[in-house]
Amino acid sequence: MDKLKNYEVAFSGLKNGKHHFKFEVEQSFFDLFEIEQEFTNAHISADVLLEKHTTFLEFDITTSGTVDLICDISNEEFAHPISNNIKILVKFGEEYDDSNEEVITIPSSDSSFNISQIIYEAVVLSIPMKKISPNVNEEDDYHKILEKFSPKNKEEEEKTEEIDPRWEALKKLKDKN
Repeated sequence: MDKLKNYEVAFSGLKNGKHHFKFEVEQSFFDLFEIEQEFTNAHISADVLLEKHTTFLEFDITTSGTVDLICDISNEEFAHPISNNIKILVKFGEEYDDSNEEVITIPSSDSSFNISQIIYEAVVLSIPMKKISPNVNEEDDYHKILEKFSPKNKEEEEKTEEIDPRWEALKKLKDKN
């Protein structure tokens, strides 16, 4: 985690109340996680609002920016806007526990909280399942090819296939019961 030390939010010297932090995140940040990404050329801004209370911390983390994706249809690279907001409650306890996605427990002796994993998740969760370039038009050949090779529903298949008369007779018997 030494590589992610820049994403520590030190709260020990802060007074109770709201505090604002800003982090600029580039592609090198995502490379530190050593997981193959679906995107490249990330330029993300993470605005962190920390509301410090006596017994817990509230983090409101807003990520926005752009990443480059590969279009699923045309295979061209395009810039995609990213925007996400995650709210996390951090409470103090005996040991670190992040089993609850909305409440993280950190040791009472800690004086800072590393938000790198939260920023990472906020960006990754903003990536759409279908990555379609804005340059792909309905009239493009891609859609015709996709339609040609996409699976058809059962009604269309039954219309296009000729049914063997023996199966048709069996089907009638089945329908009577």
